[in-house]
Amino acid sequence: MGKRLFGILFLCAVVFVIAGGSTCLAKEKVYINGIDANFPPFAYVDKNGNPDGFDVKSVDWIAKKMGFTVKHQPMDWDGIIPSLRAKKIDMVASGMSITDKRKEQVNFTTPYWNIDQVIVAPKACGRTVDQLLSGGNRVGVQRGTTEAKWMKDNLIAKGKNFVLVEYDSAPLAVEDVLNGRIVAAAMDDAPAKDAVRKKAVKIVGGFGMPSEDFGYAIRKEDTELLKMMNEGLKLLMADPYWEELKEKYKP
Repeated sequence: MGKRLFGILFLCAVVFVIAGGSTCLAKEKVYINGIDANFPPFAYVDKNGNPDGFDVKSVDWIAKKMGFTVKHQPMDWDGIIPSLRAKKIDMVASGMSITDKRKEQVNFTTPYWNIDQVIVAPKACGRTVDQLLSGGNRVGVQRGTTEAKWMKDNLIAKGKNFVLVEYDSAPLAVEDVLNGRIVAAAMDDAPAKDAVRKKAVKIVGGFGMPSEDFGYAIRKEDTELLKMMNEGLKLLMADPYWEELKEKYKP
């Protein structure tokens, strides 16, 4: 009788594993990627409400390759690192510049993109960068960005006579360039090129800020995730899909 009972229990256990237990055991790890909701072409939310962009699709590919699930969570940019450190998200793959100050708070993957900072103005504008950043002109920039801080520390603090107007995103600043509320906007060259393709604006030139590298931000303690993302990035950049992404999004 005891052996029979043991056999029945063993059979039930096998059925449980086949029916559902194995699903629980094999469940993929889910990571949340915090993104800027309006930073084309690297990250944005499309007209249907779906996350899209160069970084979004890159991380989707890495997740599939490395065997985890990723969810992309739009967030306010100026609070995205605090959200990462508070474990509300697990990474930031959304056109984030690697800086010494940020590296004090988070770790970064190996760089995957180099970016320059430029001034965007209406297509008909005949003024130079120096002329735009003078005379009390209003110039837009996305709040919480490295270009916003650099312009405050290295231009305005040193006597450049212009007013920095901060926006939630670079595209919103471009809209105010077009409607005349500001004379120009400062931003990374990738979103600037995206704006030039879509709007009646042009890139006037740089404003003296050194170029920067983009990387994925990871919590200091999440060393295994950092290692996995670095490995995934290396595989992606060696795969033909990397060139397909560059052709599609033109960062």
